Amino acid sequence: MARTREGGGEGGQRGGDEPERPAGREATPAEQVQELLRRAQNGFEIGEGVLARLGTALMHQPELRSYRQRNDGGRPLRCNTYRHVFLLADGSSLVLYELEHDIGPQERFLYELYTDDTALDAAERRVHERIGGGGIGPGSEDEELPAWLAEELLLAMGPSRPRREYVAEASPEHARRLLRRAENADGPGEVVRELLQGALGHHIALITKPRRRGPGKDATWCRFYEHAFLLEGGGEVSLWELEHNMTADGRLVCEVYLDEAEAEVAADRHARAQGVEL
Repeated sequence: MARTREGGGEGGQRGGDEPERPAGREATPAEQVQELLRRAQNGFEIGEGVLARLGTALMHQPELRSYRQRNDGGRPLRCNTYRHVFLLADGSSLVLYELEHDIGPQERFLYELYTDDTALDAAERRVHERIGGGGIGPGSEDEELPAWLAEELLLAMGPSRPRREYVAEASPEHARRLLRRAENADGPGEVVRELLQGALGHHIALITKPRRRGPGKDATWCRFYEHAFLLEGGGEVSLWELEHNMTADGRLVCEVYLDEAEAEVAADRHARAQGVEL
């Protein structure tokens, strides 16, 4: 992905050498990455290793992380932070944080991209200091989305069951990698492992669920993925991946279950053990 310092920070204006996407066609994950890099003032800071991983992205899910707005000055000042979750070909996920604000001299949004929340926190503090006290939304004492707003946003998205489009490429290897990452002892057994060695295709879907974050800024990460496999004769088998950081040390782990309800029960069990609310 070619990036230049001059290519970013144009406040959403499309570059002259960027081809128009056909009307009605949804952007691919690769196009989403290009769009994020193109409009970011600091897109050139994203490392080549991160870009190489993003090159395998199969799905993109944007989420509102925090917001801030002040209307009592000469003009409104706003700051929104988005978390862009990319599901990668190996079944893992990668997050880009996008900071959107209009504290510049002109009344247009500027964009910044970050790969870790430490750098993002520093950028948010800089922008929030410029916005000043007061206004609508979380302030310096608590920048987390109000629980009711986070829940409303997720509920509005509703349960998602995308139409399956099987990829007939290295499906048995995808199954092996997925099951190898799983850390739960009650996952699929050897019979399922052997069955999936004959998989003809696979489809990965991020399943949107009305989950509420726990207390504290981004304290809880909880995601569900359906890994559907197409078998000989037209049969299908789904494995349900629970990716979460509800561990004693906050480490991100992967668990795999044969049933969606089992994955839900496991998520609730981990949440109770850590004293967080989903």
